[in-house]
Amino acid sequence: MRLVLFDIDGTLIDSGGAGSKALGLAFEKMFSVKNAFRGVSMAGKTDLQILKEGLALHGIGRENGVIPEFFRAYIGYLKETVLLGKGHVKPGIFTALDTLAARSGSILGLLTGNISEGARIKLDAYGLSSYFRVGAYGDDSEDRNRLLPVAVRKVYEADSVRVGFEDCVVIGDTPRDVDCAKPYGAKAVGVATGPYSSGALRAAGADAVFEDLSDTDRFIAEVETG
Repeated sequence: MRLVLFDIDGTLIDSGGAGSKALGLAFEKMFSVKNAFRGVSMAGKTDLQILKEGLALHGIGRENGVIPEFFRAYIGYLKETVLLGKGHVKPGIFTALDTLAARSGSILGLLTGNISEGARIKLDAYGLSSYFRVGAYGDDSEDRNRLLPVAVRKVYEADSVRVGFEDCVVIGDTPRDVDCAKPYGAKAVGVATGPYSSGALRAAGADAVFEDLSDTDRFIAEVETG
């Protein structure tokens, strides 16, 4: 059994900046700071990492329930920003997911820095939620490198299926997606549909790299080989 785990932003979809805009609006609402995350690199990070960097940048403490209050505000804004219609599903995604979903040897899941509710909102907006049986999210761990064991555990809890790390494939568009797979011996597939080039993903140690996932046959072959 293969556990095939997809990143969301830059890999499955381009949300048209919905997430970063919602983060900024929530920060402005709570702390009266505009463009709070300017200069903060978000690619591949968990939402909690991004928030903590923003708080530190502006000298704001994290106590007194600030973090959960912030994410409640963020979710409210995300429901609005994701509907602005500026995003799209990345090339080849629907065909790749349909093909994998039809194969009995694959379990489709998510490994993403998004908090779980944020992930659901984004995927619902693009008709992708129904493909994924499990997910490891930014609210499971702030450290993306701890999310693969979470995904494996959730598969067992949901389906009583034991999947070894060597049977996991992590698909993403940043070096951080590669980094969270390699310590466990999982396969890392890079897709250059985000901010990083195919060369940067190869340099990070990806086992295979695609410009996008429109070549379904080649992509499926990579997923299904060791």
